[in-house]
Amino acid sequence: MTRLARIVTEVTAPAVLVTVLFVAVGWHSTEDRLAGLGWGLLAAVFASAIPFAFIVGGVRRGRLTDHHVGVRQQRRTPLLFGLVSVAIGLVLMVVLGAPRPVLALVVTGAIGLVVGVTVGHRWKLSIHTAVAAAAAVIVVLVFGPVLFVAWPVLGLVGWSRIRLGAHTIAQVVAGGVVGGLVAGVVFVAALR
Repeated sequence: MTRLARIVTEVTAPAVLVTVLFVAVGWHSTEDRLAGLGWGLLAAVFASAIPFAFIVGGVRRGRLTDHHVGVRQQRRTPLLFGLVSVAIGLVLMVVLGAPRPVLALVVTGAIGLVVGVTVGHRWKLSIHTAVAAAAAVIVVLVFGPVLFVAWPVLGLVGWSRIRLGAHTIAQVVAGGVVGGLVAGVVFVAALR
């Protein structure tokens, strides 16, 4: 079961989910699907690829223990770096005229990172479940209620984090609640 938990944790890692979410929302955001895909990929570079590269570099230099940044005290700098990357990407996409749903998703990610940095400074909130819950809420908002069928994946993500000893039940539940609330409120507000 531990091997399965590791697989689930890697497949549903925040960088993976954020990339898939940006590509899907970008593709769906405009009638020109190829252009939408390009917007989604551009957003994913700033919201996922650059921050993840920073984390991998930190692991290679010995500044971070692992690519999931499992040590709470090590989370602040990667989260702040991610916030700066997202902010730069947001400015660039506003200037270039990105579709509203992609911009709304970037803003949602930025607010989520602010919350993650704030909470993470005092308590080890599960970023995995926060991002998974945010993604679950956003896919329902963008693609419709049929995607409620994907929500059981949240339980699987939470189980994997607990099984691996990365988080407590409270940290997993709190991550899911916070991620889902931030996504629901901020994404809807940013679309207006």
